[in-house]
Amino acid sequence: MARAALLLMVFVAVVGGCRDAAYEYKEADAPRYVPISPETLRRPVVALVLSGGGRRGFAHVGVLKALEAAQFNPDLIVGVSIGSVVGAMRAGGVSVAEIEKLALELNLSQLFDISFRSPGKVHGQALQDLVNDRVGDRLIEALPMRFAAVATRKSDGRPYIFNTGNTGVAVQASSAIPGRILPVQIGDEKYEDGDTATPVPVRAARMLGADVVIAVDISAYENNTPAGVPEQWRAHDQRRRALIDADIRNADVVIHPDLGYYAGSSPEYRRRSIVIAETATRTAMPKIKAAVDGWRAAGTTAAPTAPSAAPAPPPSTAR
Repeated sequence: MARAALLLMVFVAVVGGCRDAAYEYKEADAPRYVPISPETLRRPVVALVLSGGGRRGFAHVGVLKALEAAQFNPDLIVGVSIGSVVGAMRAGGVSVAEIEKLALELNLSQLFDISFRSPGKVHGQALQDLVNDRVGDRLIEALPMRFAAVATRKSDGRPYIFNTGNTGVAVQASSAIPGRILPVQIGDEKYEDGDTATPVPVRAARMLGADVVIAVDISAYENNTPAGVPEQWRAHDQRRRALIDADIRNADVVIHPDLGYYAGSSPEYRRRSIVIAETATRTAMPKIKAAVDGWRAAGTTAAPTAPSAAPAPPPSTAR
């Protein structure tokens, strides 16, 4: 009996001491950033940027549906958080119909693989497995369409682009919500939810050679904020809005569907979000086509200049 109690105490001590343990990925195909050569790209490069937003991310499916209906295919998809989940699947060749079916039928609790090492936190392996299964276990550089996931480098809070390596791990890192999902450790660095640094990563798309950027912002409109919302929520919304505004001013077209303030996960909410975003994207199609046609008419061949606040370059330890 005494031995059993001692073992229990040791177990509790070990588990308790690992509360901040990160998910560590040590394989050779670890996600990382590889600089691109703009002169080798077919121009113009049209990028679709899919924002973070948690359960509001069902709206991204509506965007894809409208673009498909207009026979409009981007050359590059850049996603952050939930946007990286949807974006990776589309870049991986998963049909829009399949993505919509998954969005409508997925039981979100299946992704909540609680970590035994860090009680109360999600491990993240289930999300990694889901994405890799859908893209056929292909690396980012082997996907049919160019793709990048943006995460936040925990050591300095700066955005970091993953454009090569394990697709599921890159998405897992981009979606690792602080305090809820374990960060992902690659080399000596830890990475977490890219939404905390760049909710709509337009500048990342420019850094990857995009000439025309279509940004999808699924955040709530400020005038939708209910009067009784806690002040800390308002402060968070304002901080996030400032980050978004700093990025989307670099976009050619911004699609901002009016989804209301509160997000849900019911079948009704999912369908409604998809329809609203699909309608908003159809409305934006003339602007999208004009932006692409305008670039072509200008005959621009020079590579875009990365802004001074561009995402952080890869540290030498991220291998």
